[in-house]
Amino acid sequence: MKPLLTANHLSVQFGGLKAVNNVSFEVWPNEVFSLIGPNGAGKTTIFNLISGLYRPSAGFVTFEGEKISHLAPYEIARLGIARTFQNIELFEHATVLQNLLVGRHCHRHTGWWQDLLFTPRVRQTELQFRRTVEEVIEFLELQHYRDSMVAGLPYGVRKVVELGRALAMRPKLLLLDEPSSGLNVEETEDMGFWIEDIKHDLGITVIMVEHDMGLVSRVSDRVFALNQGEELALGTASEVQSHPAVIEAYLGGTEDDGPPPSPRPAGGGDGGPPPGGGSEHV
Repeated sequence: MKPLLTANHLSVQFGGLKAVNNVSFEVWPNEVFSLIGPNGAGKTTIFNLISGLYRPSAGFVTFEGEKISHLAPYEIARLGIARTFQNIELFEHATVLQNLLVGRHCHRHTGWWQDLLFTPRVRQTELQFRRTVEEVIEFLELQHYRDSMVAGLPYGVRKVVELGRALAMRPKLLLLDEPSSGLNVEETEDMGFWIEDIKHDLGITVIMVEHDMGLVSRVSDRVFALNQGEELALGTASEVQSHPAVIEAYLGGTEDDGPPPSPRPAGGGDGGPPPGGGSEHV
């Protein structure tokens, strides 16, 4: 079996700041691979390198054996890589159904003239997209909110809608950037169930950036710890949490101080400027 995604000696620099420095790892099909580390470790920057929002200063990313670091974000999305964001990025004045259809439309290949005339091919494509989105709505139990405007939904439901929009793309690889951020204990528990179902029922590989070590330990097959853009440890959740370098990075102490805590920062960032001047923490 070959890895689904490989990061090969990735580095990226913003001025004098090295946000990611010579990082390498492999992600295998149908696993949950988590990136952990203190704020500023470079976790979301790695997501931006994978999804094409940043170009690496050195190194490259491969997906299904092909280099993708030179591709535009929309081209990478069409290959089968979907992502969510730390800060929810939804169309507030559109319905849940419409937001999910936006995710599916990245696979639309009809021309503008066909769209204008709403040709039979366009109608057939729209019907197929609608079926896919309805399946996602049922999978995530969003039927009650299907025709509701996103602006009026609770924060926890919005997080699930954003997850649904990514799933509507029918991805092979799903990048989840702090999926439990802003959720209460019960909502975090539900998010863990969704992630497990996405892996086991849908067969989708997941890379997750997460601060909640309880969630990380529960759903992760392997964990990759970073600090200041460099690798600290790779292994199971328990192996990584007990690693001296990881304990030092989280607590500034020694192994006797115990495992890393499970912080829930209100708006902590993760190294490097946001793409396009947006509000996304990196």
